Amino acid sequence: MSLLLNVSLLNLHALANPARFLKIARPLTPVLFWTGMLLVAIGCWAGLTQTPPDYLQGETVRILYIHVPAAWLGMGGWSGIALSSITLLVWRHPLAAVAARAIALPGAVFAALCLVTGSIWGRPTWGTWWQWDGRLTSMLLLFFVYCAYMALARADADRGGDGRVPALFGLAGTVLLPVIRYSVIWWNTLHQGPSIGLTRSTIDSAILWPLPIMVAGFSFLFGAIVLMRMRGLLAVAKTEARMRRMARI
Repeated sequence: MSLLLNVSLLNLHALANPARFLKIARPLTPVLFWTGMLLVAIGCWAGLTQTPPDYLQGETVRILYIHVPAAWLGMGGWSGIALSSITLLVWRHPLAAVAARAIALPGAVFAALCLVTGSIWGRPTWGTWWQWDGRLTSMLLLFFVYCAYMALARADADRGGDGRVPALFGLAGTVLLPVIRYSVIWWNTLHQGPSIGLTRSTIDSAILWPLPIMVAGFSFLFGAIVLMRMRGLLAVAKTEARMRRMARI
């Protein structure tokens, strides 16, 4: 077990070199992007034309093909920030702070997309665009926490910080994830309970089957965006370092 851990750590630190990371990220980015685009296109086609309307919600049920992946990736993005924060604080991995900053924006976008699609879905289902229940409120708080993290990370980078303050904030923000996940169980809310579990689903398979395709497609797109942003942040850091060297000459 310890041997496997040592090998994993060696592989992790091998990617700490930006040149090694970029050597992998450059060809991987278009693969993830176009695979994601293809899967999203297939998922949209299947969800819009190959599945029946719900017997209660009618055609509005098709919003789930966007809403559910957006919710999962909004939460998954913050999980990525938390893992990057742990990597920075424990192992001082040079790319950990870059990864966390790269994840924050697409994570915030998906959290916002979750809120928007949820409001659109809620209008015909609940009769209102917004309800201050546990799931919606906690997801809104996660979006605000994303915005606060981006502002804090940018301020830390501008003052030449080592990234530990944003990393601590990234870990603290994880308390929202179980609240979002279990809010529909802990409190009596308008939002429906858990629909998809490890062993069963309350959604009919005739409606459900395009959802994994959409989740996979958006996940690939999320990964491609993160890699593009990491490459951009590394390019900016390289340019700034070069400018500082030239200023000293």
